[in-house]
Amino acid sequence: MKKILFFIFCFSVFICTAQEQPPEEKQINIVYGANFTRDEVKFPGASIFSKDEHQQVRFEHEGADLWCDVAIFYQKENKLRAIGNILLQQGDSIEMTAGHINYDGNIKLAKAWDTVVLTNTDMVLKTDTLYFDREKQESYYNDFGTVVDSANTLTSQIGRYYMTPKKYQFLDSVHIDNPEYIMDSEQLDYYTTSKNAYMYGPSTITGETYTIYCERGFYDTKIESGYGIKNTKINYNNRIIEGDSLFFDKAREFASATNNITVTDTVNHSIIRAHYAEVFKAKDSVFATRRAVAISAAQEPLDSLYVHGDTLMVTGKPEERILRAFRNAKFFKKDLSGKCDSIHSNEKTGLTQLITDPILWNLENQMTGDSIHLLSNLQTEQMDSLKVINNSFIISQDTIGKIGYNQAKGIDLFGKFVDNELKIIDLVQNTEVVYYMYNDDDELVGINKTKCSKIRLFMANNDIEDITFFIDPDGDIFPDKDLPENERLLKDFIWRGDERIMTKDDIFDEDDNTIVLPVIRGINNPIDIDAEEGERSKNEGDPINTIKKKRERATKPKKTPVLKKVK
Repeated sequence: MKKILFFIFCFSVFICTAQEQPPEEKQINIVYGANFTRDEVKFPGASIFSKDEHQQVRFEHEGADLWCDVAIFYQKENKLRAIGNILLQQGDSIEMTAGHINYDGNIKLAKAWDTVVLTNTDMVLKTDTLYFDREKQESYYNDFGTVVDSANTLTSQIGRYYMTPKKYQFLDSVHIDNPEYIMDSEQLDYYTTSKNAYMYGPSTITGETYTIYCERGFYDTKIESGYGIKNTKINYNNRIIEGDSLFFDKAREFASATNNITVTDTVNHSIIRAHYAEVFKAKDSVFATRRAVAISAAQEPLDSLYVHGDTLMVTGKPEERILRAFRNAKFFKKDLSGKCDSIHSNEKTGLTQLITDPILWNLENQMTGDSIHLLSNLQTEQMDSLKVINNSFIISQDTIGKIGYNQAKGIDLFGKFVDNELKIIDLVQNTEVVYYMYNDDDELVGINKTKCSKIRLFMANNDIEDITFFIDPDGDIFPDKDLPENERLLKDFIWRGDERIMTKDDIFDEDDNTIVLPVIRGINNPIDIDAEEGERSKNEGDPINTIKKKRERATKPKKTPVLKKVK
């Protein structure tokens, strides 16, 4: 009988107040309530219900059901306060538990606090205070929350969950904990179905064998693959990769970069710059093209070696790197430069080979042959020696009288460096020389033209200081007037001074300097805080609104103090 009277009372209350409600607002309905009371002092106008020995108090509102121990129901205002062991259920997939909930049926907004847990199919959100906007199907917190799904545990200071696309927007101190890696970010979108993360602020991903930093990018957290397009840097296999756009794939042990790339070898202190590069961890290799240059950094910056080719490849373990430059290969060092079709340089042996139509300049000396080998001292990292194999030819301009060219040729040429300066040159087999000789007053003595089996040139200040002929030399020193012009050039003489590489920028052709870089497609930021508008953002506790207010306070100009005179 008491329950029948209770329901008659509730029904009469609903009838009396229904006419006062706006027609577009649907009322919160009480499904079950017991122990009805009122307290006009503490809760004026409210109906108070509490659970009995059979079941909790239950309400329903537009597809959502709420159970609690105690309910303070403002029927006229269409608002509800729920206390104790609360369960809010929407459909078959969304459940929320909490110690307290304030629910406004007019705007379908619930504020839950006291150990809040929101569950949606394959994820669980835990926080102390959560706002659940049923109108927009969004929930948000602004005082730290934890999200757990099948792949990751995510925490952040501020977060918003969009229930229809199952997407989170995390702000401030975002952290993802995965068995294989960790991720930290200032701003991140995360899709619970695909497990994809979109980063929109300074973000760091740290795995067992890699570290990625970017300020805008994408990452598939299931397979550890993604890309960055703003201030991106990957530390991968003792190499740091930087560029306008970087891609990383852990399963393939692969990374690539596009536009304005720098690949730094942290072990060998060498650098590759290009506009496209690929790094293969398993093969310990780097492939680079489009204005590619490899830089072997020396203790003195001016001693650094620059190597360019249409394509560069660096392979091998640290201390055993092999550099290959293919097609239109060139290199520059302070006192040494050259070009050829391709370059092969082995760090372990210190041997660099110039292959196919090579030419080498040691300051003013031009050297050519079928192939040229340069050998470095592995301890001092300075030049040790060189070989010009088959059809070797060395030429330099007569720098004193400027009336001709000093020349020497043979089958092979062997050179010796001392303190990175070429000191001794030996030419062997079928050697010939044409040399302009001067006295101490820089007066031309004559032109030495000689043939023999071997010639040794002693160099000083990168010029010929002395010549020694071995085994039956045949020649003479001719006065200038007695040696015809056509006799002053050895057979196969070709002066290529206009091709000489004078600076590190000369290793690039015009085509290299006019490369049109591809446009990198951006990732639009879905949280454009300054453009966020609408009445919903004005709700108390909305994290977007909170950040906007902070920005307004930070940018609001300070008032100039008014000075008053005191009598």
